[in-house]
Amino acid sequence: MRRTILSAVGATSVANLHQFSAAEDRPCSPDLACSPDLGGTMRRCRFTARTLRQMWAGVLPTVFAILIAGAQPSAASAGQQTVVMGGDVVYSVGGPCTVGFNAEKGGDAYGIMPGHCSQAGTTWYADQARKIPIGTTAGASFPSADYGVIRYTNTAVSYPGEVRLGTGGTIDITGAASPRVGQPLCHLGWVTGYHCGTVRAVNVSVAFPGGTVFGLFTSSACAEPRDAGGPAFSGGTALGFIVAAQGCASGGTTYYQPIVPVLAAYGLTLR
Repeated sequence: MRRTILSAVGATSVANLHQFSAAEDRPCSPDLACSPDLGGTMRRCRFTARTLRQMWAGVLPTVFAILIAGAQPSAASAGQQTVVMGGDVVYSVGGPCTVGFNAEKGGDAYGIMPGHCSQAGTTWYADQARKIPIGTTAGASFPSADYGVIRYTNTAVSYPGEVRLGTGGTIDITGAASPRVGQPLCHLGWVTGYHCGTVRAVNVSVAFPGGTVFGLFTSSACAEPRDAGGPAFSGGTALGFIVAAQGCASGGTTYYQPIVPVLAAYGLTLR
């Protein structure tokens, strides 16, 4: 089983999560204990002691196991005009992370990403060598929710509202909405690329060792754990971004942080 750990702030993203949806009631994985919330409208999943021992085995407390470790630079070389948009990888001393969407407030531009990732760094760069600074972490929420923002400060870099499709093309994101069960969506993962599916469940909560994250949604589009931060959208409408995945080999469920609560929390508008 593949597992990925961010040890810097106690945040953990696990690939082998139990699959569930609002329309299904399947037995739990032996590594997880699951129970319905009151009213049966939400499912909770928590990791057992066996899972936690396996996840932490062999991980040195001083080593960051970065969610998308080994990512290659997506930006131009130093001195050139650089573009950072949704689906691009950015870098900090804590490691790389994927920007889900770009947003703005009061004339300032921001990048939105998972909170467990934005907590791992303070200053962010467009390149792996960390020669092109783009901004600093302006906020992070994990656990309870899983989102964070970078405030872009380098005016030599552009931050458009488009999202990459992984094939050299882009799509213009013109709005945001809450996901609906059965709604078609596509996402871009750094590892797995462009995949499409449908929304399986909303209002899902998952208990990680660092705490429980509430209000997630799931889809049938496959992803790997290093895809975290990848944008999910339906046409030109932003729905959310990847925070955890069960893996493509098992045809597993992907878990997303909805975008609408992130925009509301920081008073942002998508670019």
